[in-house]
Amino acid sequence: MSDNNRDDLIDRMAAEAKRGRLSRRDFMHYAIAAGVTASGASGLWTSKAALAAPKRGGIFKVGVHDKNTSDQMDPGKYAAVGEIQLAHAHRSYLTEITPENGLGPDMALEWTATPDAKVWTFKLNTKATFHNGKKFTPEDAIASLNHHRGEKTTSAAKPLLAAVTDIKAMGDDTIVVELSQGFADLPWVLTDYHLVMLPANADGTVDWESGIGAGPYKITKNDPGVGTSLVRHDGWHREGAYFDEIEMIQLNDPNARQTSLLTGGVNAVTQIDLKTAALMGRNPNIAIDDVPSGSAITLPMFTDVAPFDNNDVRLALKYAIDRNDIIEKIMFGRASAGNDFHVSPGMPYFPADIPQREYDPEKAKFHLKQAGMDSLSVSLSAADSVLPGAVDMCVLYAEHAKKAGIEIKVVREPSDGYWSDVWLKKPFVFVKWGARPTPDNMFTLAYKDDAAWNESHWQNERFNELLLQAKAEIDQERRAAMYHEMCMIARDEGGTVIPMFTNFTYARTKDVAHGPNLASSWELDGGRAYHRWWFA
Repeated sequence: MSDNNRDDLIDRMAAEAKRGRLSRRDFMHYAIAAGVTASGASGLWTSKAALAAPKRGGIFKVGVHDKNTSDQMDPGKYAAVGEIQLAHAHRSYLTEITPENGLGPDMALEWTATPDAKVWTFKLNTKATFHNGKKFTPEDAIASLNHHRGEKTTSAAKPLLAAVTDIKAMGDDTIVVELSQGFADLPWVLTDYHLVMLPANADGTVDWESGIGAGPYKITKNDPGVGTSLVRHDGWHREGAYFDEIEMIQLNDPNARQTSLLTGGVNAVTQIDLKTAALMGRNPNIAIDDVPSGSAITLPMFTDVAPFDNNDVRLALKYAIDRNDIIEKIMFGRASAGNDFHVSPGMPYFPADIPQREYDPEKAKFHLKQAGMDSLSVSLSAADSVLPGAVDMCVLYAEHAKKAGIEIKVVREPSDGYWSDVWLKKPFVFVKWGARPTPDNMFTLAYKDDAAWNESHWQNERFNELLLQAKAEIDQERRAAMYHEMCMIARDEGGTVIPMFTNFTYARTKDVAHGPNLASSWELDGGRAYHRWWFA
C-alpha cells in the first residue's frame, strides 16, 4: 500500500472512530494490517482518534435565530429556522443528508427502484420507536407521507409528492411507493424537513399535535418564541445523541446570540453576525464553522402585481444590483454570486456555462424604458432575524439601484412573525432559503405553477413542462439539458432576484466537538448537530 493510500485509510478510520463507529481494538487491527507498526498504530489512535472520540453527557444549549411565537408542530407548515432545527432534534425522516452531503438512511434502511423509477421500495428500520414507546410500522410511514398528499392537505410539501399515486405496506417492514411517472430524486426528496415520520392514528391521519416524534430527543417543554427543552430518547434507533439534554433558546438578535456564546450562556449558535466573525475567531474559546452551501438569498417579486408583472421591470431590478459589492461588504466574502436561477454551484446539474449577470445600471435603464418608464419606486421588506445584515444588504442594493433611476424603499419588518406576516404576503421581500439537494427539489417547491411556496407567483408553461419531463428522465445528459433551459428561463423571465448563495457561518465553544465533515443543507450540520456532536 502506498503512503498516500495508507494516510487516506488512516484518516477515514479516524473519522469513523470520532463518530463512535470504530473501536480502539478495530482501529489498531486495521492500522497494523495497513503496514503500521503496533506502537505507531497506538500513537495514531491517540493523536487522530481518541482525543476527539464522542463522549456522552451534558446539556447542549443552543441559541437559535428565526424562532417565533407562531412556530407550531404541523410539519406541513414548517417554514422558520427554529422550526426546522427543532424538527431535526426531535423527529426523524426516512432518509438523511449525511455530513459528506451524500444520501444516507434514517428510518429507512435501504431502498430500490424499478428501472423506470416509477416504483420505489423502502425497507424500514424495525428497531425504531416513537417517544411514547410505540414501534415504528409501515402504517406510520404511509400516514406520515399521506399527510402531505391529497386535495385537503395544507402542506407546503404537497408538490414534492404530487407524482405519488399510492403507498402500500408490504409485510411488517416495507413500504412501496408508486408514482404516475418516473421520479429519480425521490429518496433525496424524502430528506425534506417537512417529511417527518409521525405515529399514525386509527383513521390513517397522523398525530402531530402532541409533539411526539421518533428523533434523538423528546420534548419536555416547548414555549414558542422562548425556547424548547428536550431529553435523550433512549429508544432512538441510531448511533449518536451524545448529549443528555438539549436546550434550544430563542435568540433572534445577533448581538444577544453572540454575547450569550461568549459569556457561556449557550454552547453554540445557529448564526453569527459576519461583521464580528473575524473578532470572534480570535477568541481561544470559540470555534467558527464556515460551510459553503446552496442556501440562496432571494428577492421575489409578485409577478401578478404591478409593476412586477412587467418582465422589463424585473430585468431592470436584476441588472440594478451589484452582487460582488454585497458579497464583499455584507457577507465579508462568505458567499458566492447568484445568477437569478435557483441552482447553486454545489448542486448537481449546475449550468456553469450560463454567463454571470453583472451589475449594469445602463441596461437597467434600458429595460425601464422598454417598460415605458423613466424611473421606478418600489418597497422592499426585510428583517435581520432572517439573516444578520439583511436590512443593510437591502439598503446597499438601494444605493446600487439609484444609478439606474430606481428608488428602493427598504422596510425594516418585525422579526417575530416574518414568515407568517411578510413572506408570501408582501410583493417584494427578502428571503433566505435553506440548501436543497437537487434542482428538482428547489424548482418544485418554489417555482412550479401550483406550488404553495411559489413566492413570486410566477407562471411559465415551458418551465413547468420541462420540470415534469426532467423528473422522469433517467438519461443524465438529457436531464442536464432540461435543467439548463429551465435555468435560462428563470434567469431571463422569472420573478426572483438572486443576489447570492450564502455560507452557513455559525459558532460553538471549543468544548463542543464534531466530525471532520459538516452537512451544508442547514445550519448546525444540516440541523443534526443535536445527535452528531458531543462535548469533548
